[in-house]
Amino acid sequence: MIIDTHTHLDNEKYYDDIEEVIKRAKLNGVEKFIIPAAHPKDIKKAVELANRYDDIYFAVGVHPIDILHFEYEYLLDYINNPKCVAVGEIGLDYHYTKDTKDYQIELFQEQLDIAIEYNKPVIIHIRDANKDAFDILDNYTKKYPQLKGVLHCYNADRQFLKFKDNFYYGIGGVITFKNAKKLIEVFPEIPKNRVIIETDSPYLTPHPHRGERNEPAFTTLVRDKIALLWNVEPKEVENITTQNAKELFKIWEYWFYL
Repeated sequence: MIIDTHTHLDNEKYYDDIEEVIKRAKLNGVEKFIIPAAHPKDIKKAVELANRYDDIYFAVGVHPIDILHFEYEYLLDYINNPKCVAVGEIGLDYHYTKDTKDYQIELFQEQLDIAIEYNKPVIIHIRDANKDAFDILDNYTKKYPQLKGVLHCYNADRQFLKFKDNFYYGIGGVITFKNAKKLIEVFPEIPKNRVIIETDSPYLTPHPHRGERNEPAFTTLVRDKIALLWNVEPKEVENITTQNAKELFKIWEYWFYL
């Protein structure tokens, strides 16, 4: 099976046909879904979906472009929910919001602290902020070697391979893009036991569906590209990446609990 480790099924673009989206995913072998919170206004929808569907899980956090909506209590209200598997998505984004750099760094570190306190992995977003993100993660992984997580939409910056003992690397539709030369070049350097599949749907739709709404069913296109790069059968990619996702997010513990 495939686990889509990063899909925004709580997004309004799915309001009208969420059941059909999930059915299509299942028909394509996608059995589990993780919704990363990005904005406090969306968390209730994510929790509602996790409560409605056994195979949907969620993470709680505030995306760096939404930090003005950060509420400490908001994280604590949901972090102990049995379907909450991570803190995220959190991180740094200087592409849209350079004027909030200092506050982004502060809240990124605060949310890392929460993840460590509650023993949760983190889902990390980094855009145009490699240096600051690297310095923070370098410091945290040295101080807290138990910190685990995923570098969402891994941006092919080789320096982040230093964290392969702590972090997994989220691979999505970008790897199918014609201009993804750097990622294609760096991808073989990522250990196989550190690769997980994601869509970031409804965004970053893989080729040949670019321009359409992305959805979890399209993970098969990511799987097939990885199989080509690894020179293995698609089923082996499924087995490896699913096991990696289970290891990181401890999903089997939640199966038992539920």
